[in-house]
Amino acid sequence: MNKGKVDVLLGLQWGDEGKGKVVDVLTPKYDVIARFQGGPNAGHTLEFEGQKYVLRSVPSGIFQGGKVNIIGNGVVLAPDLFMDEAKALEESGHELISRLHISKKAHLIMPTHRVLDAAYEAAKGKSKVGTTGKGIGPTYTDKVSRNGLRVGDIFEGFERKYAECKARHESILASMDYEYDITEVEKKWLEGIEYLRRFKIVDSEHEINNLLKNGKSILCEGAQGTMLDVDFGSYPFVTSSNTICAGACTGLGIGPNKIGDVYGIMKAYCTRVGAGPFPTELFDETGDNIRALGHEYGAVTGRERRCGWIDLVALKYAIMINGVTKLIMMKSDVLDGFEKIKACVAYKKNGEEIDYFPYDIEEGIEPVYEELPGWKTDMTKFTSEEQFPKAFKDYIAFLEAELETPITIISIGPDRDQTIILK
Repeated sequence: MNKGKVDVLLGLQWGDEGKGKVVDVLTPKYDVIARFQGGPNAGHTLEFEGQKYVLRSVPSGIFQGGKVNIIGNGVVLAPDLFMDEAKALEESGHELISRLHISKKAHLIMPTHRVLDAAYEAAKGKSKVGTTGKGIGPTYTDKVSRNGLRVGDIFEGFERKYAECKARHESILASMDYEYDITEVEKKWLEGIEYLRRFKIVDSEHEINNLLKNGKSILCEGAQGTMLDVDFGSYPFVTSSNTICAGACTGLGIGPNKIGDVYGIMKAYCTRVGAGPFPTELFDETGDNIRALGHEYGAVTGRERRCGWIDLVALKYAIMINGVTKLIMMKSDVLDGFEKIKACVAYKKNGEEIDYFPYDIEEGIEPVYEELPGWKTDMTKFTSEEQFPKAFKDYIAFLEAELETPITIISIGPDRDQTIILK
């Protein structure tokens, strides 16, 4: 932890790396947890004390008492879904009102944004992106085209602003001849707007920089993963925000010179949800085994995740553009029973071997694998790295050498306690 700087925690693959659990594990070291991008399409699953929680918009530091949790300006917020999530947390004994602050500049996901999301996907036919249908993309589109509705707008001229945005969406949907009915959804959405007013709505950029000045330690929490970044991911099969470290600057109002450690999270293998290229995807029994053992189903949607071996070409790229200083490896235990483990160390693109991540990975990409012996040991009850079998230690050493970045934390199960911090 660096005094006067924020640390950033983000995913290095296609999302679902286990960020929620790591934030929860790291939170005791920090005073403030701030979410900087994405919307309720991202689900962070946390398990402890026999309970399982899925967070969509609320930062994962909410379970550690006395911490300030901030939803930053880079986030898009659906008031109705937020209300459901917050009420469920309050019912389970986690007080939110005093501990959760929301940026005035965060954009609101309207009911018509969700309809637009569905209409745009339907119009794409076979080239669907595979969105979660939560209205994220259309909300970011409105933000960039300067037509968005923001959290701060709920205090001034809200009805007029909402009606204008809604009318614009309705005219687009009419031109697409798309049928819909938002009567019930809108009623609940407006109830969510009233619920939002109970929270501390802040100028988060001032708050975060003042907290830093006052010596508070801050962890910035990203959603999705680097390979879904709108600029650097597998475009167009990406999300609509900057999921990389730079997104913490724009999504919270932090200067680049205020970034301290960058924690990059990866699985010991690789997964992807929805459509889009995935060079190391397995279509065989091994892929099915990884999915079953890793319970690889979307936290929000329940969709089956596509599974494959770890992709070091993509990881090196992700480490480079994020400036990762420390790696965290999740779900190592999923590979406990495998005889052999593979790691993609290069691509063959149209017959030529390359070791860098190219402009387009949609076609003509074939992974080049290095095979390593499996450790064939159940590690889920281990409490220290001394207990790791030699083959697993060799796997860690191999990854560190290839990625030129230290692995500092290893997860060997879903529970908070199944986490080993390496010396």
